[in-house]
Order: sequence, then C-alpha cells, then structure tokens
Amino acid sequence: MFLSVFEIFKVGVGPSSSHTMGPMTAAGMFLRALKDECITPYRLGGSLHGSLAFTGKGHNTDRAVILGLDGFVPHDFDMDEANAALERVVHTKTVAPPGHGTYAFDPEADLIFDYELTLTGHANGMKLWARDSRGTLVREQVYYSIGGGFVVTAEEMQQVEALQGTIPAEIPYPFRNAGVMIEMADASGLSIAQMKWKNEVVRSGRKHLEERILRIWDVMDKCIIRGLSKEGSLPGGLGVKRRAQGIHQALKAEARMNLAPPHVINDWISAYAMAVNEENASGGQVVTAPTNGAAGVVPATVKYFLDHVPGASRKQVVDFLLTAAAIGGIIKNNASISGAEVGCQGEVGSASAMAAAGLCAVMGGTPRQVENAAEIALEHHLGMTCDPIAGLVQAPCIERNGLGAIKAVSAASLAMRGDGTHLVSLDTCIETMRQTGADMNEKYKETSLGGLAVNLPAC
Repeated sequence: MFLSVFEIFKVGVGPSSSHTMGPMTAAGMFLRALKDECITPYRLGGSLHGSLAFTGKGHNTDRAVILGLDGFVPHDFDMDEANAALERVVHTKTVAPPGHGTYAFDPEADLIFDYELTLTGHANGMKLWARDSRGTLVREQVYYSIGGGFVVTAEEMQQVEALQGTIPAEIPYPFRNAGVMIEMADASGLSIAQMKWKNEVVRSGRKHLEERILRIWDVMDKCIIRGLSKEGSLPGGLGVKRRAQGIHQALKAEARMNLAPPHVINDWISAYAMAVNEENASGGQVVTAPTNGAAGVVPATVKYFLDHVPGASRKQVVDFLLTAAAIGGIIKNNASISGAEVGCQGEVGSASAMAAAGLCAVMGGTPRQVENAAEIALEHHLGMTCDPIAGLVQAPCIERNGLGAIKAVSAASLAMRGDGTHLVSLDTCIETMRQTGADMNEKYKETSLGGLAVNLPAC
C-alpha cells in the first residue's frame, strides 16, 4: 500500500496519534456517515476497547471523542475553542457539530470505557452508535485506530490486511520493501528521495509540492520553539516538569562561555526532542513522525542538521523528509508503527530509523548507506516495550524521544563510515520487529499494565 509523505507526517494534536487523533478522526467519520446516509438520530454514544480503554484517560481519548462528535478535527485544532466546547457539552449534555443538528450526548453515560471486551481487529478499537428518540439503534460502527492517526472501519480493516504490501500500478517506483527500494535505486541511478518525489508527484501533484513538504518542517520547528519557551508542570497529575527550556537555556549559557564539553551535542539533540514531546504531552500541535508518541525524534534530528552541521540548508529538508517517509512507509506496510500493536519499538524505533535515513541522505549517503543507517537505528530499539506511567505520554516517553534522536544521529554517522555493506538487512530487522511485537505480552503494549507503569509505585 503506497503511503504519501503527507500520510506519514500529519499535522495533529497531542498527546497521542492513535489514542487522541485517531478517535477524534473516527468520530468525524461517523458524523459524515450519518449525513451521507441521511440519518438524523436523537442520541449519540460509544465505547472504547482494548488499549483505548486501558490508557484512554491518560491519552485524553474521551476528550477526543467528545470533541470529534462536536465537529473538531485534528489538523485544524484550536485549544481555546476546544475547552469552551467541552464545557458546553458537559453542561448541556448535547453535541452540535457544524452541518448537523443538535444531538443528545452525555459524556458520563454515553461514552463507556469497556475494559472487558477487546475487539478482534486491532488493540485500539472503538464503537460509535446513534439511536432515535425511542432508543432504537439506527447506526453502529466499529473503528480501529491503527497508529499514526490512521483510522479504518472494521470492514476496511479486512481490506487493509488484504492490501498489505500492494502499491497502485501508476506509482513509478513501487518499492514495498527496502530490498526492492535498493534495487530500484541501483537500476535508476536515483536517490531514495528522488524516487519518493516522483511517486509523490503521481499521487499528490507537482504544484506546491516542495512548499507543502517544507510546511511539515515549519510546523515541527514551531513546535520545538514553543517547547523550548515554556516551563512548569505537564497536565495529568504526575507532576512531571518541563525540562527542555531549562536544558536549552543552560546549553546557550555554556556556549557563550565556551564551557561546553565535547559530548554536549547530545544534550542539544535531546532538548529539541523533549521540547516537541512536552508540547505533545500538553495537548499541543505536533506532527506525527510517524506517531505522536515518537513525534520528537525526526524534528530533533532535522534541527540538529540545520543548526549544528556546517553547510546545511533548509532546501535539503525536503530530501530528509522524503527519505524518512519512504522508510516509515516500508515499516508500516511490513510491520507496524503502533505502540499498542508492537510496543515502543514500533514508535520510537521506527522514528529513529526514519530520522537516521533522512540524516544520512542529506549528508551525502548513498541509498545503501541510507538503508544501513535505518537498519542500525531500528535494530537497537528491538524489544522496547510501551509502558506509559498512568497512561500519560510523559514518562518514559519524552526522554525516549531524545535517546531515539541521539541513536539516529549515531546510526547515520556509522553508516557513513561504511560503504553500505552490512550483515542484517533493514527488511530482516523490520520482520524481526513484527515478530517481537507479536510475541510481546499484551501488558507491555500501551496498556499501562506492566513495566515502568506498574513498578514506579514500588520504587
């Protein structure tokens, strides 16, 4: 299945692409279905299952569904308007999405966290329903939030599984895995970014394509800047303090006094990544890269490249993101980017592989070196569990993004030291991640039922 750069990198809202953006999107899909089928219900409601139930409170999943049923969408989200809408819904026990009438909806009674029933299609499952004034069910739909903000119905989930690995015939460079990608690069003489560009032109059109890709970076960069400017504690009750601003201020002071130790670049990279994920944890605007939980890795690596590598230019960011998106698409099609499905290796590990590939590409790496960089980064994230404390995308998630970005830079550097020849292929590594995720105990896959999420109180 071909995935556009604009599907891998989507502008949205924190704290989670699968638990916040996805459910909000699903609610919007349900509203469109009602309108398309000319159904005018009296009451709306739904239920959350699997990981959406277990960590839904910490991920603001209930808030996302409420706002989605009231007409909010992730890519054009205003926090002040959302807060006002939530107060109105709670007070009136109704939702009033634009283009619809007013529907009865009591968040306390009509949105259920079902911890018993796990829907079979995916760990992130939810049902939405509509009833008439007599309580008769007039529409019900199961949705799955499959990671990175992607949402499918139960019926579409079967098609997704059937189409896994297929690419439309019109795509000029239909690489479904890394091995084919390298073969096509060798045969064409093109870089991975150049092949991905040609694929994007077919799907998205040439007009303003470069500007649209650079806008992705602009949103990422603004998120870094916001995160570096804020202090205080993150919401959710854990009392986790924002650290990016303090680290950044200390780094700038050290630089002015020429006191920085040689390894200090790692702290710069971590500060950039943590700034993004602190914004994500606070419900701010971020870009899925490939998910919200891993949203800091790619931006931090781009920022490192632009601000710390001599000769780097903004124009090269296009090649960076195209290359990263190519790797992200291969991982998603052959394994998963969902923490609820394969653990944090699928999120931070995938993001690190994407960032390593992008950095290697803009540093002049060959396609084989780029593939090697992605493999090195992913290989050393295998087995990483997803164990968010209290279901919040804060600890250990924020620091993990910093370490993921540092690994990406190191992986790109190591790959550039070789000629691209290596023992373990990226495809082998991706398949190993898929198998590891399948074998991983469910309590370590974004349920907050294992790992740090349960051991912290005993420390």
